[in-house]
Amino acid sequence: MALSPDALIAQFALIKLLVLDVDGILTDGGLYYTESGEIIKKFNVKDGLGIKRLINSGVEVAIISANSSEATLHRAERLNVKHVFINAKNKLDILNKLCDQLNINLSEVASMGDDPSDLPVMQAVGCPMTVADAMPENIACAQYVTHKGGGEGAVREVCDRLIQAQTQLQ
Repeated sequence: MALSPDALIAQFALIKLLVLDVDGILTDGGLYYTESGEIIKKFNVKDGLGIKRLINSGVEVAIISANSSEATLHRAERLNVKHVFINAKNKLDILNKLCDQLNINLSEVASMGDDPSDLPVMQAVGCPMTVADAMPENIACAQYVTHKGGGEGAVREVCDRLIQAQTQLQ
């Protein structure tokens, strides 16, 4: 489903909302356990700067995760991501409600997901994206596949490309 470079730039220029999964997108998918059994997640600082820059450029960012990690809430707060949904049972329903609230059409949404559970959202949005180490089904669905894997700066790559496309076509 990949687009030509020119068509991809045109698609990126339309984006008003970037939706991110957490595990495998904002993290490398690994889980780190402390001696007491607490789970720790590692987020990429470069991804964080990209998200901040994207928000400052006027694009909304949302995090929708099936997991209920407090670490995700802390990371989102630090990045000023206002739309955060954890323990999401139906990601597409949440996205539809958010789009209604923000008055954004699904065609103006980009979504990054790496697992089959992310496919309903990816299939519904105007610009489905994934990371280099995603599941084959997600790669087949994506209009853009990052050069980097999840948690390795892939979100920064997308944020930079979205900002570049939007300033290029202004």
